[in-house]
Amino acid sequence: MNKELIINSTPAGVEVALLEDRKLVELHQEKPGNQFHVGDIYLGRIRKIMPGLNAAFIDVGHEKDAFLHYTDLSPEFRTLAKYTGQAVAGHSDGTLNDIEILPEINKSGNVREVLQGKNNILVQILKEPISTKGPRLTCEITLAGRYLVLSPFTNSVGVSRKIDSADERKRLKVLVESLKPKNFGVIVRTVAEGKDSKTLHEDLLMLEARWKEMSNNLRGANPVKKVLSELDKTSGILRDILSPEFNRVITNNPAIARELENFVERISPDKKNIVSTYTGKTPIFDNFNITKQIKASFGRQVNTGNGVYVIIEKTEACHVIDVNSGHRVSVEGNQETNALQVNIEAAEEISRQMRLRDLGGIIVIDFIDMKNPDNKKILYDKMKGFMDNDKATHTILPLSKFNIMQITRERVRPEVNIVTTEECPTCGGTGTIGSSLLLIDEIQNDLDHLLNTHRTLKLYVHPIIAAYFTKGFPSMRMKWFMKYKRYIRIHTNENFPITEYKFFDENDEEIKID
Repeated sequence: MNKELIINSTPAGVEVALLEDRKLVELHQEKPGNQFHVGDIYLGRIRKIMPGLNAAFIDVGHEKDAFLHYTDLSPEFRTLAKYTGQAVAGHSDGTLNDIEILPEINKSGNVREVLQGKNNILVQILKEPISTKGPRLTCEITLAGRYLVLSPFTNSVGVSRKIDSADERKRLKVLVESLKPKNFGVIVRTVAEGKDSKTLHEDLLMLEARWKEMSNNLRGANPVKKVLSELDKTSGILRDILSPEFNRVITNNPAIARELENFVERISPDKKNIVSTYTGKTPIFDNFNITKQIKASFGRQVNTGNGVYVIIEKTEACHVIDVNSGHRVSVEGNQETNALQVNIEAAEEISRQMRLRDLGGIIVIDFIDMKNPDNKKILYDKMKGFMDNDKATHTILPLSKFNIMQITRERVRPEVNIVTTEECPTCGGTGTIGSSLLLIDEIQNDLDHLLNTHRTLKLYVHPIIAAYFTKGFPSMRMKWFMKYKRYIRIHTNENFPITEYKFFDENDEEIKID
């Protein structure tokens, strides 16, 4: 599988698109105002203890207090609280060699028994703020690296279950146990399979350095304070999915390109040359057909390209997806076989939609009816296979007798929701627009005016309007050349409404027209 990461940097933020075999499967958006990311660590202030919920509300600087349930306190909470106090007082050097590991808290205890009398607490963002809710927190602090995950106040070593070989799992466990520092637990990630001692040790040293950085930031700190930031979304995606199948990272921002080059060289030196800077005139998302895929993928109805389509509806409690065969005809008159093929095709698209939109919670899928239990089992196995690449924790249930499949999928960030319909900029939604001939006249009049003061002009328009200007013989652009003795460069922008156009000068600066 060919994987590419396309990064579009704009003044409004950064958009990150993950392509698998040129098909858009994930879209992430980073906005400057979003200061809360999964993995960030804060020194927070306890606002309110709620025994009825067995939870507490914590101030971490968000307009809504963050939520911390008792089950997320961590068994080693007493040790964490003690260490936090020592670090704030400046009595810790960042190592855990001499710290006393206190008894674990009761798994079925009450939050009041543990948090009563405490004001400050060290927490990590578990889920970003979603809708009207504040962040969800945990006290089970973890630091994720490329190959390992570091967890303080425990000495256990775990190995990813996705590593199939029992011998390899044993090798990695013995190796990491010999490397890890005292009183730190380690989880070995799937990508560590086959890696040598030197590679894993370097990753471990990097994580130790991040823990010491957090400890130094705690010294003399007062809540509310962020004491350690998780990687930005782009670097985090690279860290988690970089593999031999990954062959390109392209961005239109040279500064981001340099940062990513340094990051890739640090975590995977053999792939440092995959990062490049895009310098084309066409917007980067248009050039890689991402804009078109976004427009086609985020509506209520999504087509698979073979007549099959799915309808995606959001309710208060869950997402409901309906599968339709559209104009797909039966194969040799066998309705059952046709239903299976349609359902498999829809299942593949639905698995992509869940990643693309980052759907979470309960997802209910109404597949086309099938009576054969073997076909239902085939569809169930296919859906599990399609979701193998999904990093979010999920559970898939077999089809019910009503051909309903239920899926639960973890959501740690707000759902990606992009409005794909456009209001006409001319009619304002009334349903009628002026004649396209008037648009041509407007552009013609602007050309008459601008060519008196600008030697070079570039015109950006919707692709349909660009085709009108450039097709045929003689084309409208050729007529302009004969009239003005100037060559007008015409570029397309798929994000433009059909009646929008802009002029740019030789320095690629937009020319404002009064």
